[in-house]
Amino acid sequence: MAFKPEKPSIHGETPDSLGARLAEAGHPRYRAGQVFAWLYPKRAENAEVMTNLPADLRSWLTDNYDFNCAEVLGKKTASDVTQKLLQRLRDGSLIETVIIRAPMEGVGQDKSRRTICISTQVGCAYGCKFCASGLEGWKRDLSVGEIVSQLVQVCRIEDQTDPIRAAEGLASFDNIVVMGMGEPLANYDNLLAALKAVNAPWGFGFGARRITISTSGVVPKILKLAEEDLGFRLAISLHGATNEVREQIMPVNRKYPLEQLIPAAKVFARTHGRMLTLEFILIADINDSLDQARKLAVIARDLHAHVNLIPYNTVQGLPWVRPSITRQDRFVKELRALGVTATLRREKGHDIDAACGQLRLQKEKTLGADSSPPAAA
Repeated sequence: MAFKPEKPSIHGETPDSLGARLAEAGHPRYRAGQVFAWLYPKRAENAEVMTNLPADLRSWLTDNYDFNCAEVLGKKTASDVTQKLLQRLRDGSLIETVIIRAPMEGVGQDKSRRTICISTQVGCAYGCKFCASGLEGWKRDLSVGEIVSQLVQVCRIEDQTDPIRAAEGLASFDNIVVMGMGEPLANYDNLLAALKAVNAPWGFGFGARRITISTSGVVPKILKLAEEDLGFRLAISLHGATNEVREQIMPVNRKYPLEQLIPAAKVFARTHGRMLTLEFILIADINDSLDQARKLAVIARDLHAHVNLIPYNTVQGLPWVRPSITRQDRFVKELRALGVTATLRREKGHDIDAACGQLRLQKEKTLGADSSPPAAA
């Protein structure tokens, strides 16, 4: 399923593709470079601000492109200053983008290290039992422009409190994690095109090593990603150290069990020379036992991977709960005792329902007919 907007997003273009369209319309191809000088360094919100372009070209851009295909509909800020943005697309679909701030010694929160978590789909078809993203099923993939536009919107917001970066045209974030709504590798082509734009000198010029793609374990696409000449990092959403546990909460494991997933992860790690991350959401009485910790340690050592432990964020309507702090600490201590590097992520956005899809689900229930598509700008 693909949504066909009235006008394509300008952020879905490259200098080559835009140059070709300009030439077809009778404009000089070189003008594409001038357009891109406005799009990313200056976060242009419309063509009219591009004052070094002739008026007829500005009008042509306005008539043919959407500069704001992802509109910030609302924001929620947690006590730990994690911020969730609810964004509405042109067809009325809602997606989420999260700004995760890591305070740095000697600077204020506005200068903290910022990791942006972006979405790749409206909903999700993979049906992980603990996740809000898939409760209403999969609706469609995001376009290249819709993926990139999430980051553009974040820059426009962050520029207000970070004028130095804004003046220098730098990205207003330090890391990107593709861990929001949807299974990223199920929207492989659009995701890769979007990340290449973010990485390119004509885009944000953002280093590939600071971009992490997360997957629930789509083995063929992991192997395909391993063949790409790119430096992106990979995180595996494992959440279970045995097939029995994974299949209880992750239907994808029935198609791609650990016997296929682990070798594919090895291929990626060996090809790219990058340490993998194993994401492991701790759910009480499901995967928080010492036996699971020991089996997870075997996998992590085999892959030379870092383990990222995340206590479960409660989702309304789902039965799962997070383990006690005592059980969380016991789990991470067992991993470390077995020679695994592991991080236990304490509260990040728990008080604003920061787990994937929750804010969107709540808003869809309250908006009803009010979530109709806004008029194109």
